[in-house]
Amino acid sequence: MAIPIPSRQLFIDGEWREPVNRKRLPIINPTTEETIGDIPAATAEDVNLAVEAARKALLRNGGKDWASASGAHRAKYLRAIAAKITERKLELAKLEAIDCGKPLDEAAWDLDDVAGCFEYFADVAERLDSKQKTPVSLPMESFKCHVLKEPLGVVGLITPWNYPLLMATWKVAPALAAGCTAILKPSELASVTCLELADVCKEVGLPPGVLNILTGLGPEAGAPLASHPHVDKIAFTGSSATGVKIMTAAAQLVKPVTLELGGKSPIVVFEDVDLDKAAEWTLFGCFWTNGQICSATSRLIVHESIAAAFLEKLVKWCENIKISDPLEEGCRLGPVVSAGQYEKVMKFISTAKEEGATILHGGARPQHLKKGFFIQPTIITDVTTSMQIWREEVFGPVLCVKTFATEEEAIELANDTHYGLAAAVLSQDLERCERMTKAFQAGIVWVNCSQPCFSQAPWGGKKRSGFGRELGEWGLDNYLNVKQVTEYISSDPWACSNHQQGAVADSNPTSARHRCSTGRKRHPHKPAELSSAPPSATSATAAATPPQNDKTRNPLKNPSFFTPKIFRH
Repeated sequence: MAIPIPSRQLFIDGEWREPVNRKRLPIINPTTEETIGDIPAATAEDVNLAVEAARKALLRNGGKDWASASGAHRAKYLRAIAAKITERKLELAKLEAIDCGKPLDEAAWDLDDVAGCFEYFADVAERLDSKQKTPVSLPMESFKCHVLKEPLGVVGLITPWNYPLLMATWKVAPALAAGCTAILKPSELASVTCLELADVCKEVGLPPGVLNILTGLGPEAGAPLASHPHVDKIAFTGSSATGVKIMTAAAQLVKPVTLELGGKSPIVVFEDVDLDKAAEWTLFGCFWTNGQICSATSRLIVHESIAAAFLEKLVKWCENIKISDPLEEGCRLGPVVSAGQYEKVMKFISTAKEEGATILHGGARPQHLKKGFFIQPTIITDVTTSMQIWREEVFGPVLCVKTFATEEEAIELANDTHYGLAAAVLSQDLERCERMTKAFQAGIVWVNCSQPCFSQAPWGGKKRSGFGRELGEWGLDNYLNVKQVTEYISSDPWACSNHQQGAVADSNPTSARHRCSTGRKRHPHKPAELSSAPPSATSATAAATPPQNDKTRNPLKNPSFFTPKIFRH
């Protein structure tokens, strides 16, 4: 029985709105290659409307309705969204499986994670209330200081197609928890469940404009969002090439960005492993989500003494992976997301063969599937470090293999990449695992496993895998501005308040900075006229003489102690 695809419009200011240009994009089922519906195609005009709605929601009622409301107030909406996601789990999982080719079981597990992520950031939002006005210890009793954490403002969230709703949630949940308002732009290749998130937001009564959802092409909708002058931050997950474009656009306005980009992650297997357990983790780490994972441990680095036996195990496991329609029971490998992605992955495989590598298993369409963008799980051996298959991200079910003899060689091979998202090590020697953990140049390390992910733990990479962290408390920090508030609490007059014509100080704010003390006896940034003259005998003697009373130690009671000459009388 065919599963109907809801026909939706753009979600702007709490309402469904037809795109200004009235264009739509086809939805292609990657299993059948058939068109099964369409999505609205936003352009710059729609981006302007969404940003205006988000800005209005941010400032509504002086911010009291959302931005400056309590975290507990926002948490109620996040929990309501989580409950609705759970209620509609099976429906949403089927839509996601049809839309992007993900096996139904995996899609259902992703929906559990979506609900869990909203629940987690509801808790984080509530804890944020208790962290407001956190005191800062100062070296002077005349002042007291605290810190406020405030939402950054209107944020643009651009997300990929491999985990359509989950990757959106990784950004939407912390952004809303922080008090930001947002515009979500999901990938045009898999937007269906993100539009259903809009429907959920309507159901729970999320205030209009707090979350706006625009579907469409990257150049037509994503680019105007990234460069919009009234968007205060961009968070992006996707390819490194697109990340460069977003960073370039944001740089024109000195706009902060968080980038979670590509990866070519290693999994290092030592000779002391249980071969069956290691084989399962190795294949799971590379072929999960049809191999379309930014953190896929797609470079297997295996000890030479077990390489032959281990590869034999891997081939046997691959032969038992069920490749089928994602809605079939027991499916473990579905199609890649699109015809373009299919062609890209197959080109990687053919190039590897041309460069001299061996296709140990797979490398072609499964014989029993005549339609759909299906690719067999593929293992490639006889790989050199100069080959494309070793250096570039494939984003498909392809594992390349190299062997090593020593731990040092394994480390060198593992770090031989421009990327730095994740790495894994499998060994019963936990001291060795700890050494490898420290040596890996990656933001995430897995020990005796691959790909586990939790809302509570930070996620992100280094090198060309991007910067910033999602999830956990770190994920919330992405959407917060830290404001320092310092108050003068002494009843004593300030340094120059009794000076003749005190307006002199007010007219020179740069010099006024020199009146502030860091708690040291002298301010470290003295004007040149004070620091260039050689010390006199008198001053040298004074410097060697310890302070005689409180007055000489307290610059507030003795302004000449640290005030530039232009303020002295």
